[in-house]
Amino acid sequence: MKRYSNEHQWVECQGREATVGITAFAAEELGELNYVELPAIGAVIAANAPLCVVESVKAASDVFLPVTGRVIAVNSRLEKEPGLINSSPEGDGWICRIDQFSPSEVEALMDAAAYKAFTA
Repeated sequence: MKRYSNEHQWVECQGREATVGITAFAAEELGELNYVELPAIGAVIAANAPLCVVESVKAASDVFLPVTGRVIAVNSRLEKEPGLINSSPEGDGWICRIDQFSPSEVEALMDAAAYKAFTA
């Protein structure tokens, strides 16, 4: 199940790992992305701290990690295809995978219904 932050990121847990990305709402607000600066594998990032930077013709924006975790994989396709975030923000456009996260931090995030209401 995906959980959502008020900064428009999502986290989807699969056992001891979680996949992180930005929501469709955020991707639409940012406009067509032309660059993604991916986080370093092995980086331990605190909840709500900058995870990476995305750039569009509109602006450069920080993407925040909604929960504390250690980056164990990045979506290297985004280096050559940053538009994947626009075309599939909650699928192929994922940003990274983390471990060492707290399930209670994930549970504190919004579920899909709450996020939908938040963005309405």
